[in-house]
Amino acid sequence: MLIVRAPRTLTSAYIYAYDTLLTLYNLVAPKRKKGQVVRKDMPGAGRCWPEFVPPTEDDSRCACPMLNAMANHGILPHDGKDIKFTTLTETVRETWNFAPTFSLFVARFIADVLGRDYKTGACDLADISLHNGIEHDASITRQDCFFDSGQDKPYRPFIEQFLGSASGDNGLLLCDKDLARYLAQRRAHSRLANPEYSLDTLHRMLGTSNACSLTTMFAGNVSDLRCFLLEERFPLDWESHIRTRKGLTMATLNRTTIKVEAETLIEEARLRADLGSVGPSV
Repeated sequence: MLIVRAPRTLTSAYIYAYDTLLTLYNLVAPKRKKGQVVRKDMPGAGRCWPEFVPPTEDDSRCACPMLNAMANHGILPHDGKDIKFTTLTETVRETWNFAPTFSLFVARFIADVLGRDYKTGACDLADISLHNGIEHDASITRQDCFFDSGQDKPYRPFIEQFLGSASGDNGLLLCDKDLARYLAQRRAHSRLANPEYSLDTLHRMLGTSNACSLTTMFAGNVSDLRCFLLEERFPLDWESHIRTRKGLTMATLNRTTIKVEAETLIEEARLRADLGSVGPSV
């Protein structure tokens, strides 16, 4: 076991070290120009995305709106099946302007959760919805697995509540404090409603990180997020708001994630006290 883990440990150390260098480089490098976030030879260049085609019942989809949207637009195979982990790394990086370290880490994490080899393995999108793998309770876009084991379709009431919590620019922009408040509400609700509720520290941070990455990519724009989260398609004439030269690094996102999670824990404790929650401990 130690022999197997050693290469993974070395790989993770390399990824984190390189991520730090990319973060520093982004501080001094000029940003990508608007309209040029996606490379010319990639889908979405010039804010022109491949045609949106809704999924059929035979197509594989998961709990992640980002990956579903990529499949709906044909950036990933539309059927959502047999997607190589290496393909995930490349397409996620190019579509959203994630740093190469970030997209590599995410794809490797998915492979590890599924017990598959990153370099040679593949997965269907539905595989990613493995409960308490990457998918988790108290999501802002899905019902808990206890109520919806499929996790492949967005849950409109939660999304509308999330977008309705926006306080910036007269309700047109979601701010960090809005994320913290709504994440706390979802956790408090799930704790009370779901008899099998679980949310450990890893999945708390995953949930917060996912929410922060969403608002970062969409700059908190409620109108664009409504289109994206409810239909899982890219808004017209849209591109990622991440314009740093080497893309969004883990270090950069983690700064926001830690801040929002700290605020979420405070708000969650207040809500639990107000509601008199006696749900299971996590």
